[in-house]
Amino acid sequence: MGYANGLLCPLGKQPLLSFGVISDVQYADIDDGSSFLGVPRYYRHSVSVLQRAVKKWNQEKPKFVLNFGDIVDGYCPKDQSMIAVKKIVDEFDKFNGTVYHMIGNHCLYNLPRKDLLPLLRIPGHDGHAYFDFSPIPEYRFVILDAYDISAIGWPEDHPNTLKALKVLQEKNPNSDKNSPSGLVGLARRFLMFNGGVGKKQLEWLDHVLQEATKLNQNVIVCCHLPLDPGASSFAALLWNYDEVMDLIHRYSCVKVCMGGHDHKGGQSVDSHGVHHRVLEAALECPPGTDSFGHIDAFDDRLLLFGTDRMKSTEMVFRH
Repeated sequence: MGYANGLLCPLGKQPLLSFGVISDVQYADIDDGSSFLGVPRYYRHSVSVLQRAVKKWNQEKPKFVLNFGDIVDGYCPKDQSMIAVKKIVDEFDKFNGTVYHMIGNHCLYNLPRKDLLPLLRIPGHDGHAYFDFSPIPEYRFVILDAYDISAIGWPEDHPNTLKALKVLQEKNPNSDKNSPSGLVGLARRFLMFNGGVGKKQLEWLDHVLQEATKLNQNVIVCCHLPLDPGASSFAALLWNYDEVMDLIHRYSCVKVCMGGHDHKGGQSVDSHGVHHRVLEAALECPPGTDSFGHIDAFDDRLLLFGTDRMKSTEMVFRH
């Protein structure tokens, strides 16, 4: 075995695939602020983090880049939303390859799905933002739409909006549905800034995992919202993460689930040996620091090489 950037990797083995990762850029042309927990946020600096990421990716030449959502911040003035999204998309487009975007709650605070998805070139259908792709025969990437059932992004009278409002009414007694006050443990996830995966998406996921199993592919599931309580604060989880993971656990092909949203980042290995890695946010990088990385994929592991605030991580598959 040999070492690279502090990570143990197979000696002399070349990765099958390399790809870049970043999450929660949350750019806005406003002064620095802080989260509701008091964590500093650097709204203008985040574009500099992205610019340095793109420069490094163009040197490293990964096959593609995954952006885990929240491209602009909810505090972005609404008359600037379109300009801000286009500005960040233009920065991503300076990468010499394909960028796959996910949508997050802050994206949807700024623009409705009908405007957002075309700008991000998300190959969804009927306004949905889930899709999959296989860059090499050995690997398949599954991109989930974490706000499929959501009170934000869809028209007010859309069935998915109405389903989401019903969930919040049943699960969160607060008048402010973004408040976790009084919610205990895992119930803290039932907040309006989170969302869920609908029935059609679950059926689609089941079909994709069946196909990946037949093809003997390693599957990486990507979602803006985390899917495991061990890797995330409870208030950041997908509403029906348990339902999604029950489905995923039926298949041995899923090796890693990756997400954003919970800005501090996190990692875990669940009871079925699936790795969970939540990425540290670009937004919370003080000037002069960064949070992005690239991942080398081997037949039996992923190696995340993080920059500054993004922690390098080895994820060895359980076969």
